[in-house]
Amino acid sequence: MHTAHEETGYEGTGVSAAEEGAASSGRAELPAARRVVVKVGSSSLTAPDGHLDRERIRELTDVLAERRAAGTEVLLVSSGAVAAGMTPMGLASRPRDLATQQAAASVGQGLLVAHYTAAFNAHGLTTGQVLLTVEDMMRRVQHRNAQRTLRRLLDIGAVPIVNENDTVATHEIRFGDNDRLAALLAHLMRADALLLLSDVDALYDGNPARPGARRVVESVAARDLDGISLGSTNRRGVGTGGMVTKVESARIATEAGVPTVLTSADNARAALAGEPVGTLFTALSTRRPSTRQLWLAHATAGRGSIVLDPGAVRAVRSDNASLLPAGVVNVVGEFSAGDPVDLRDEAGHSIARGLVNYDSAEIPDLMGRSTRWLARELGPAYEREIVHRDDLVLLESGADTNGPSPRPAADQGGRGDRAVH
Repeated sequence: MHTAHEETGYEGTGVSAAEEGAASSGRAELPAARRVVVKVGSSSLTAPDGHLDRERIRELTDVLAERRAAGTEVLLVSSGAVAAGMTPMGLASRPRDLATQQAAASVGQGLLVAHYTAAFNAHGLTTGQVLLTVEDMMRRVQHRNAQRTLRRLLDIGAVPIVNENDTVATHEIRFGDNDRLAALLAHLMRADALLLLSDVDALYDGNPARPGARRVVESVAARDLDGISLGSTNRRGVGTGGMVTKVESARIATEAGVPTVLTSADNARAALAGEPVGTLFTALSTRRPSTRQLWLAHATAGRGSIVLDPGAVRAVRSDNASLLPAGVVNVVGEFSAGDPVDLRDEAGHSIARGLVNYDSAEIPDLMGRSTRWLARELGPAYEREIVHRDDLVLLESGADTNGPSPRPAADQGGRGDRAVH
């Protein structure tokens, strides 16, 4: 696929010799990986008409069964539920409205898992269906329960088949695509590697279907890709995650210490064997931030904004402090308690993102007041932060929320309507 493209490295990626060495080491370690997360998109599982292709499922399960037989624990994040539901629902093409997408996912999810179950059973392997929502990853109790269930499935030798629970996920609270879900899952399960399978063989500096598109160097740090024009690779209107979301997902995983390979489903066997296919995103460190931090920084967008005075900006940015009502000067947009919001300075620069404790309609009456005054005048329920520091992640200095993905603060610890899969 796309072998006619130039494969020289992308100029200006700024990959150091040390990072190149780490990248080579990352590939060399893939064959001995103890645990891997593999994500496959709808476009890699469907026929040209958009309907599910059972032969492609069989080919993928053959590869994963080989790795399981070699001792590697495999977690599969698979899209394709909507595609599987199209034929029973009599749909000629992928539905565009959310309600029909969710209905198709409801019909198709069981069929999709049944196909995987039959294919893995041919290799003597059991599968377990796991449907997750953002809440399952963000809330401590659900987070631990999901982690325990997945670990137990791996302990008994089963292959977890993971997808977002599309029929109950709300418009506002979504992973957005399975690429991000896979990256967060790799972090949650402390995987040794993440493999993102697409319908292109690697990352290119433009639309790979156009002449002149160059393959980005095979070993690269995700942070070096800011500014590259990344076009959608989906040619059939089947899936939801374009190349931009794959790079964002690679950043989530690599900042959590998980090296990531992006390649085509046809190259899955070679990638897992450590061969030089696709694009390898090197892990930036061995430190693993919290799942909540990664989600806030990379996998969600602010529902609105809260504007801070200079003192509050300094406290949040430099002192790792919570945002108190006294430091708020304005509220932009509508949001509810528990929603992610952007914290901005008075010049409009986003400095942080966090989970807010109040509805947007409540905050104007609290602005400029101390928590002690609010507790005395309004009751003890108001003696709390607008955003607690444990629910806050710093963004890159002067970050634009429509620009490159932000990063969690290095010293911070503790605790979208998108299409259906």
